Amino acid sequence: MTESPFEVKSFLRSLTHRPGVYRMLDAKHKVIYVGKARDLKKRVSTYFQRSQASVKTEAMMALVARVEVTVVNTEAEALVLEYNLIKQHKPRFNVLLRDDKSYPYIHASTNHPFPRLRFHRGARKGKGRYFGPYPSTRAVRQTLNELQKLFMIRNCNDSYFSNRTRPCLQYQIKRCTAPCVGIVDEAQYGRDFDAALQFLEGRNDAVVATFVKRLEQASADQEYEQAARYRDQISRLKEVEAKQLVQRGHHKDLDVIGFASNGAIHCVTVVFIRNGGVIGSRDHFPKLPGETDKAKILNGFVTQYYLGRDAPSEIILDTEIEDAEVLEQELSKRLGRKIAIRTRVRGDRMRWLELAHTNAEQGLGVRVASNATIERQFKTLGEALELDDTPQRIECFDVSHTSGEATVASCVVFNTTGALKSDYRRFNLSPDSAGDDYAAMAEALRRRYERVRKGEVPMPDVLFVDGGKGQLAEAMRVLEELELDWLNVVAVAKGRARRPGAERLFRPGNDKAMQLPPDSPALLLIQQIRDEAHRFAITGHRQRRAKKRRESPLEQIPGLGPKKRRELLRQFGGLQGVMGAGVDDLVKVRGIGRTLAETIYNELHVEH
Repeated sequence: MTESPFEVKSFLRSLTHRPGVYRMLDAKHKVIYVGKARDLKKRVSTYFQRSQASVKTEAMMALVARVEVTVVNTEAEALVLEYNLIKQHKPRFNVLLRDDKSYPYIHASTNHPFPRLRFHRGARKGKGRYFGPYPSTRAVRQTLNELQKLFMIRNCNDSYFSNRTRPCLQYQIKRCTAPCVGIVDEAQYGRDFDAALQFLEGRNDAVVATFVKRLEQASADQEYEQAARYRDQISRLKEVEAKQLVQRGHHKDLDVIGFASNGAIHCVTVVFIRNGGVIGSRDHFPKLPGETDKAKILNGFVTQYYLGRDAPSEIILDTEIEDAEVLEQELSKRLGRKIAIRTRVRGDRMRWLELAHTNAEQGLGVRVASNATIERQFKTLGEALELDDTPQRIECFDVSHTSGEATVASCVVFNTTGALKSDYRRFNLSPDSAGDDYAAMAEALRRRYERVRKGEVPMPDVLFVDGGKGQLAEAMRVLEELELDWLNVVAVAKGRARRPGAERLFRPGNDKAMQLPPDSPALLLIQQIRDEAHRFAITGHRQRRAKKRRESPLEQIPGLGPKKRRELLRQFGGLQGVMGAGVDDLVKVRGIGRTLAETIYNELHVEH
């Protein structure tokens, strides 16, 4: 059954004036734009006018083959649905956030007599208090490290805590008071923990006052060692307070958003204000569909950013955004507290806004410089390899294993903006490739380039393989099978001394190795890509090896399900007992026949 053609006039006549979300689809039924409207008929009709306000809209409408709409009850519902659809489809003409990771927090547990402070990322469902979000993992680690020095609060998990019989290293280096073995009582530990929470709340003056009282009391009681500890804590607290970038004038949590653009690259910087002090910032570079003005960029950013995570009490920016009122209402409803989006500020808030813009300008400058460097490297690489055009997409493969165990191959992808981590792939290779680097490389390349040939994955301009002539020959054999032997393939050998700068490059049809000058931008790019492929491969290998070593050998035996494994372990008192059992012993276990018993015996004794 053929699909009926899209009749614009009849479609527009059928539209309702109610709020909703519209989706623009191309000829391949791919969603290329998602938008929301208070009035669907009015908003969608504007797209089919003869003249368009922007080149971007004209380019988009030239591709539109169909429009679909979803009617909702309120504008807030439309906002949420738009966010979810953008996240799902990633339309090319919407403002898209590249980094959608959740931000880290510090979690203070409350369900233990000796609570702990720990790093947390993800849903905040556990009992206790959460402090943050922090701009990076590093910021959380630094804060936790500072808290350990100041208050000596434990960070070990509960199972480790429960099984200690003597103090661990953290006690020896004065990072913990060893509550696990009773060196500190619950009351004293509780006071230290409360002081740590006050510090996280920004109440440094209260913490200092508390320690001053403790110092005076310890001195009066002639507990001089304890008094010295309080003296050191007070001194350290004052040092930390002196390092604060902003004077704490209030205790509100705010996000301040700065913006900078050079027309081609746009940087949106979020500065985090927690308890009245700056705790860090993070730069974002939204993926944009051609020309997009500042207000639309910020509207798309703020909507996508905050509907997917927690929000502070205030969000400050310098530009009015279309969805501010609706977004305030939706976030307040979701979080159960009032959220305000403000653009007219003064005092501390204005200074923070200026700081956010300064950070955005800095972030933009770094990105522009980085892009210029990478583009130069790509151009130099094209010249070194004598390519007709500057390459735009590069792939590199590496293989990692330990004596043939848990073999993993990696594929990393770079373009003229840097690493395309969303396109990275790992390949868990079959046992047939174990210990054979050539076979492993062949398997990974075949799996990858079968997809490339089908058009499921973009074609690279240059393919690097880590290795020498052998890996190159194997790569060419696979590509010939797939009728892709016209690809530009380069093998990167580390050289005899295995030192950076001595890499040798091998290409098909040329037995003589190519060596680039040590300071060549092209060589620096090759080294970066090769090292990234190695890192990605070895990380995957270590993860796979660790997982395999955690598995019981019984899990690898065919025909031995969970119930039978449990029965075996119960009958023989553990894995060692099973391994020591003979076939006649194994058949006595319920559900184990002689054939299976022989299989179990043979598998265990071959394996070990």
